[in-house]
Amino acid sequence: MTRDIDAALDGWEYQPGIVQARLVNAEGHRQVIQLRVDLGVLQMETRDRPDGKRPQGYPSYFAYLQHEAAVAERHDKPFVMDEKQCEEADREFFQFYQRRISWLALRNYARAVEDADHTLAFMDFVKARSPNEEYTQAHEQYRGFVTFQRTQGAAALALEQNNAEAAVDEVRKGLDRLRTFFAEFGAEEQMEEDGMVQHLRKIEQSLREQHGIQETLQEQLDRAVANENYEEAARLRDVMRKRDV
Repeated sequence: MTRDIDAALDGWEYQPGIVQARLVNAEGHRQVIQLRVDLGVLQMETRDRPDGKRPQGYPSYFAYLQHEAAVAERHDKPFVMDEKQCEEADREFFQFYQRRISWLALRNYARAVEDADHTLAFMDFVKARSPNEEYTQAHEQYRGFVTFQRTQGAAALALEQNNAEAAVDEVRKGLDRLRTFFAEFGAEEQMEEDGMVQHLRKIEQSLREQHGIQETLQEQLDRAVANENYEEAARLRDVMRKRDV
């Protein structure tokens, strides 16, 4: 039996700077993602943990750590990640990053958002139970990037569903989250100079111009609440509920 990967690489040349991903059929009636990298190809499962492993029987290492933390906290013991747990968490962060960029390249925005949410929730867990500030910041520095990719995916998904207003709202929510991210690093004044923020601003402007959106229902609701116009706010909530039915 041949063990080389020549067949997988045949006709699939590596292109620097471009995320090259594809879905292929594998054994067991399942699909897997293949991501082209400089020296070959990475293959990932499409569900649960990308490497297909089940750490201690759990669908992800994050799920396993959540269980361990819950057990410790039920016994009134603080849960602090040890060195081995930090290493395993890093492995899972990287795996989900590889799959997230693959989903975006494949334009499967729902799955990209799902993997981004996993990473952001895992970051929250690490922030609360990290062994030290250095380890916390090693991950927190990437929160803005993950938020940016999640926002891209969520907006594209809404647009794919023919809901341009929802796409604008997703961009606005992403920008709000990025504002919080920059504020935590004391850099809120530099936010508008950031490339990710500028890109999202362009997406928002393009959506408004192409779809004739001056103010979304959510923006109107936010303004009514800010102005303490609660009757108008109630009316807008009713309109939004009927729209979403």
